[in-house]
Amino acid sequence: MLRPAVLGLSLWALLHLGTGAPLCLSQQLRMKGDYVLGGLFPLGEAEEAGLSSRTRPSSPVCTRLSSNGLLWALAMKMAVEEINNRSDLLPGLRLGHDLFDTCSEPVVAMKPSLMFLAKADSRNIAAYCNYTQYQPRVLAVIGPHSSELAVVTGKFFGFFLMPQVSYGASMELLSARETFPSFFRTVPSDRVQLTAAAELLQEFGWNWVAALGSDDEYGRQGLSIFSALAAARGICIAHEGLVPLPRANSPLLGKVQEVLHQVNQSSVQVVLLFASPRAAHALFSYSISSKLSRKVWVASEAWLTSDLVMGLPGMAQVGTVLGFLQRGAQLHKFSQYVKTRLALAADPVFCAALGEREQGLEEDVVGRRCPQCDCITLQNVSAGLNHHQTFSVYAAVYSVAQALHNTLQCNASGCPVQDPVKPWQLLDNMYNLTFHAGGLTLRFNSNGNVDMEYDLKLWVWQGPVPELHDVGRFNGSLWIDSLKIRWHTSNNQKPVSQCSRQCQEGQVRRVKGFHSCCYDCVDCKAGSYQSPDDLACTFCSQDEWSPERSTRCFRRRLRFLAWGEPAVLLLLLLFGLALGLVLAALGLFIRHRDSPLVQASGGLLACFSLVCLGLVCISVLLFPGQPSPARCLAQQPSSHLPLTGCLSTFILQAAEIFVESELPLSWADRLSGCLRGPWAWLVVLVAMLVEAALCAWYLVAFPPEMVTDWRMLPTEALVHCRARSWVSFGLVHATNATLAFLCFLGTFLVQSRPGRYNRARGLTFAMLAYFITWVSFVPLLANVQVVLRPAVQMGALLLCVLGILAAFHLPRCYLLVRQPELNTPEFFLGRGPGDARDRNDGDTGNQGKHE
Repeated sequence: MLRPAVLGLSLWALLHLGTGAPLCLSQQLRMKGDYVLGGLFPLGEAEEAGLSSRTRPSSPVCTRLSSNGLLWALAMKMAVEEINNRSDLLPGLRLGHDLFDTCSEPVVAMKPSLMFLAKADSRNIAAYCNYTQYQPRVLAVIGPHSSELAVVTGKFFGFFLMPQVSYGASMELLSARETFPSFFRTVPSDRVQLTAAAELLQEFGWNWVAALGSDDEYGRQGLSIFSALAAARGICIAHEGLVPLPRANSPLLGKVQEVLHQVNQSSVQVVLLFASPRAAHALFSYSISSKLSRKVWVASEAWLTSDLVMGLPGMAQVGTVLGFLQRGAQLHKFSQYVKTRLALAADPVFCAALGEREQGLEEDVVGRRCPQCDCITLQNVSAGLNHHQTFSVYAAVYSVAQALHNTLQCNASGCPVQDPVKPWQLLDNMYNLTFHAGGLTLRFNSNGNVDMEYDLKLWVWQGPVPELHDVGRFNGSLWIDSLKIRWHTSNNQKPVSQCSRQCQEGQVRRVKGFHSCCYDCVDCKAGSYQSPDDLACTFCSQDEWSPERSTRCFRRRLRFLAWGEPAVLLLLLLFGLALGLVLAALGLFIRHRDSPLVQASGGLLACFSLVCLGLVCISVLLFPGQPSPARCLAQQPSSHLPLTGCLSTFILQAAEIFVESELPLSWADRLSGCLRGPWAWLVVLVAMLVEAALCAWYLVAFPPEMVTDWRMLPTEALVHCRARSWVSFGLVHATNATLAFLCFLGTFLVQSRPGRYNRARGLTFAMLAYFITWVSFVPLLANVQVVLRPAVQMGALLLCVLGILAAFHLPRCYLLVRQPELNTPEFFLGRGPGDARDRNDGDTGNQGKHE
């Protein structure tokens, strides 16, 4: 069925074209003008046998017609005629064109290329030392369409600095200004298209793919660029291969079989095919005949819209085909223009006039430009009227026209008269040129490329030939409408093409083999987290922590013996009890300081010992809470120095009891006087000075330090006071332990006298309480968690205070409160008749026992 634009042909043209009568369309490929533009188009296709069997440098015969190439040539002709009819672009000047067939073969394209460089109005290329003043037949060249041809012609035209604007050659190599100084193109380079393809694979999570390319410069360089882009995005190429171009007498079938066999063996579900149409045709022909598994094919622009591939029987069975096509402006007038050109080509009067007007010197050199173009029908060209490269041809002509307009310094009134512009002069104005075409503003960058958007196309089968549906776009970033994509899988499920499953959060990949996409998932251990590159677990810094399979680290909370912890609260209750009992006992002793009981307990020394016990209780408040260097230094001296003061008063009482009980009366009276009064305070002072000296040495030589331990606790940072020397820590306790031991010996071995209060018993049990407390403290401190060590020291001090209170002071307080009748000199101080008799008799053998 003819498209609507073609249905509008006049009845007369329909009748003549429908009969297949010869046309004069080939004669319209040349038009004279003030400045002539050359054109290279694939109007025909050469026979493969003719190309492979060439033994002489003769031109092959191009017999088969390429409808797309003819339409692109007509698009250039339309653009030239539009410019000639405009008053704002090259006013007063007329552009001409000279269009030739390339047959899609470099050997064919070289002859018209030589013709373009021939001297104006001749067929000769003269040899000069300097071509600055050389004026060739054409000012610039539009084309060719393929990268393979552009590589050949680009170097050739580059030597003469003749501007060349291709409408389809996208190979990245052509961006090299050193090699192709005069090459421009109105299509983006392959790198842009391949970047979009790589992002497409990344968007769908396909990281295990095959990459195939045609065995030519186009395919090889495309695969090279894609390999680098894929590696940068974590996409693994399971298999990379080249598809040979179909040539006569070449082992094509075996190579294609090998390529497809390797693709199927790799178990990939997605294949990138960056190939020419002929190579893609050969690959799919074997794939269809062998009934290979269906896959997702990511097509290059070269074969995505190729009639040769799209019309292949059974092509609908290969799977899902996706690819990118550049987005250009719609040329709404082009269909009508083609209709007019075909109608004129069927008019004998027009053809006769055209033949006389446009005869050229090259007819006897290159022959008729396109003899097969004179035998077309409307149906031959109707399918390609909306081909995406038509706009690229149109824009290429406008780019040269704008550069010429700028070179001639034309304005609204016209172009100044001057010598004809040389190609190298035009080239100066092509660099970084901004021009307008079809309502779009385009610009050549420093590499001669233009930036254009791409449409993501999907093959949708609704007939023998697929239709191209838009399912996304790429303009530097990729956007996809996934709901419009019809997959070849059951239930329209998106295919999965991965060597290994995606790792979960908190897992990293341990690569196995040569491909980074094949891996085992390994959990990140506690103290590490999944790094952004997903390849290794990263350890947290020392002030952070993380659980297993974590994706981030958390800040460590400072851990110390806090005031609100249950153990501290219990110890604070014990602290309140101990301090309350100490204050109560001190109050009773001060109130009854002149009583025999208080005097027998040491008098003011007893009150002093209670004050020291109170200070010991208060010192435990330095252990809970966040440690500081000052706290760490003050903990041991503040607790042990007052305990020394308390124990020094006990040693005086123990010595007094021992002297009175175990020594003769004469000695006892003499020594008892030394154990009371100022001499007693001197003993207390000496003991405390000794302990103070030990504490000072401990703080100077081995000062305890506040440390933060980042590794002891899994999620917290332990802040504690650390003793730098356990030996020095033990020496601080040595003074108190010695005093307690001597006190215990002095009271445990003495014999009490009947009828008197047994003062030795209270001291004995007080010292036992001291030893039990601190002997238990040592193993407990060594084995308990570091965070609880301050609590152990608090408990030891408070239990020691409570033990001394319970064994020595509280029984006396009980007598003061509950049995005041016993508070007599005879009971406590031994000033009764029995005591006098014992002293007069000097009886030291009198047996007594502890109550």
